[in-house]
Amino acid sequence: MSLGSIQGLTQGFSIRMAQQFGAKDEDGLHQAVGHSIVLSALLAVLLTIVFQAAVRPVLAILQTPEDIKPDTILYLRILFSGIPIVVAYNLLASMLRAIGDSKTPLIATAIAAASNIVLDLLFVCVFGWGIAGAAEATLIAQFISVVYCFFTIRKLTLLHPRRKDLRLEVELSGKLMLLGLPMAFQNFIIAIGSMIVQRLINSFGVIFIAGFTATNKLYGVLEIAATSYGFAMVTYTGQNLGANQPKRIREGLKAGVIIALITSTVLGAILILLGKPLLSLFISGTEEEISQTLAIAYHYLSIMSVCLPILYVLYVLRSTLQGLGDTVSPMLSGVAEFAMRTGCVLLLPLWLGAEGIFYAEVLAWTGADLVLIPSCIWALRHRLTKSDDTKRNL
Repeated sequence: MSLGSIQGLTQGFSIRMAQQFGAKDEDGLHQAVGHSIVLSALLAVLLTIVFQAAVRPVLAILQTPEDIKPDTILYLRILFSGIPIVVAYNLLASMLRAIGDSKTPLIATAIAAASNIVLDLLFVCVFGWGIAGAAEATLIAQFISVVYCFFTIRKLTLLHPRRKDLRLEVELSGKLMLLGLPMAFQNFIIAIGSMIVQRLINSFGVIFIAGFTATNKLYGVLEIAATSYGFAMVTYTGQNLGANQPKRIREGLKAGVIIALITSTVLGAILILLGKPLLSLFISGTEEEISQTLAIAYHYLSIMSVCLPILYVLYVLRSTLQGLGDTVSPMLSGVAEFAMRTGCVLLLPLWLGAEGIFYAEVLAWTGADLVLIPSCIWALRHRLTKSDDTKRNL
């Protein structure tokens, strides 16, 4: 939840940067960078306080078992104390993506992932620090990615704010928050929906929980490609909007949708063929428990694999609109996703049993697409048409 909110805010700020970069407005880019840094610092402090205060109430809402609650509280306390680190990484990565450098954030993520694995083994297995060690390993790994991005940005004077750029102006601050807050709210409300799903899942027993969790771990890997397409579309669209190149935006959207459909279809087919051995990596227990858990996990994975194109198209459409500066439509798609997910997860099990939860997820994606598709069509026909007219009159 906290990560989604932070990503939404910083990605919203990067839209302004990408537009100024595309327009070749270096002064405007410096201002956007400076304001984004100050606003991010203030929001990091605020989010740290809010999420630290919310730990116990949220665990109570989720009905976390008492025997694991102390460790869970400790883990979350440590993670939430590192919110400024998470904000710093996401801001620096967004700044780099805004000027077209997606390679550095990718390398930083890979370094962080590798560091996290090594530090987990060191802190937990060697030092015996337990759950606290796992949380500390995550924060240190994230800090390493911050340092990597920071030293890259040091070489890019284009992203160096001047002293005057760090003094907040009401107008520009308002524009940045209007871009960032809807995206943060969109991610926040989607996370709330996932929490509601998790609470309901807890009532279906240990085997079902294990199967559902195994599939979601694999799903997290699958979503990386979709998220990457989203980052690319935000930057591409924002830069070309700033450069007043509506034709490129249309072509980019078309290409993005085609690539998303091809990628998701191929990945879906691979998962259906190799799903069971892959899921087995995340499942443990007795032979009977593994068999039952694997059956549940593979059934869920099969449904998600067939519907994966819906998710990938969602990311492309949502990010294109965000790059155009329209953060309201994506936010509304997040509301639709939340409504579909919570509504279906509460109603479908009444007719389909536990299987209804599986369909709730893909129906949530569909609900979001039903908002995004007409929004994109309207943007192409009206907003970009105006850009075409403006370009012809230059």
